[in-house]
Amino acid sequence: MPQPQAILREGELALTGNWRRDQVRPDPRTVLQALPRHASLLLKAGDLEGWDSTLLVFLERLRQEAAAREVALETGALPEGLRTLLEMGERGRAASHRQEDTPPQEAPFLAQWGFFALGLWHTLLEVLQFLGELLFALGRLATLRSAMRPQDLRRQLYACGPAALPIIALISFLMGLVLAFVGSIPLKWFQAQPYVASLVGIGMLRLMSPVMVGIVMAGRTAAAYAAELGTMKANEELDAFQTQGVPLMDFLVLPRFLAMSLMLPLLCLFADLVSILGGMLVAVMDLGLTPHAYWNTLVTTTRTNDLVVGVLTCAILGLLDALCGCYQGMHCGRNAAAVGRATTSAVVYSIVCIVIATSLITVITVVLKY
Repeated sequence: MPQPQAILREGELALTGNWRRDQVRPDPRTVLQALPRHASLLLKAGDLEGWDSTLLVFLERLRQEAAAREVALETGALPEGLRTLLEMGERGRAASHRQEDTPPQEAPFLAQWGFFALGLWHTLLEVLQFLGELLFALGRLATLRSAMRPQDLRRQLYACGPAALPIIALISFLMGLVLAFVGSIPLKWFQAQPYVASLVGIGMLRLMSPVMVGIVMAGRTAAAYAAELGTMKANEELDAFQTQGVPLMDFLVLPRFLAMSLMLPLLCLFADLVSILGGMLVAVMDLGLTPHAYWNTLVTTTRTNDLVVGVLTCAILGLLDALCGCYQGMHCGRNAAAVGRATTSAVVYSIVCIVIATSLITVITVVLKY
């Protein structure tokens, strides 16, 4: 197989031989060292037996060396395909230089609002499409046609449930303890210390436990969903699943959505119990109440509606956490920075949705006197 050669003649550089990756190609600096400055060189490749990207690499380095020596290269005699590739590279370099040389210009005020509105509309359409695909996935699950694997659901249930119990227990115990401490201050003014049980029961069961569980799971699990799915997209694993015909909603989103939706009400019940124990500790150690008196006051002054509202609120917050985490992961970019942004956005949007949903539920229950 003939070796690649670059033969310098009078004003011409003839490229001959087989320019393949496994061949030793000449050095562009050696080729041009005999040329004077401001010379002109015509490139010819009529005797090429074969070439690949190796020839393009040689020509690019030859162009850089010629520019350093102020030698003009003429490519009109090269084969059409090779000349086209060189022109594409030249256009790319020119565009990149223009982008670097042109300082960024700030868009007019009205244009900025227009871009914001278009981005918001595009995001709204993406969210609606995501919700529609999820509803279809739930429909396939209800009709036993889903591609979701039971082992995936079991793994996600464990990650959302038993694995989260320690952090939920710690925070809920401290929340019940702090609420009892703060509430005992005005109760002592009116000699109403036994009603600290009512304060802890109503406050934690109805509002604080669901919100606390929702926020903790947003930072712990919704962020993990966004990071896992975003990393899979950056590594092109999602593209591989689609190429193999695997439905992404059934295989990846549905187990996480169901696990979060099913586990959060149970975590809320667990948080209610632990927060009541934290309040009982303050009632016994600081207020001088007996556990029996604390429990009796709690049972007689706390309604079943408080527990039901809290559990239903936590179930809704679980849906929102799962949707925010999975949506951000599925619509993540394809680099490490995009994965970080998706993780942060999952937590921020989850907390915003939690605050909005809790406010609406509180207003509705107060209006309905439930």
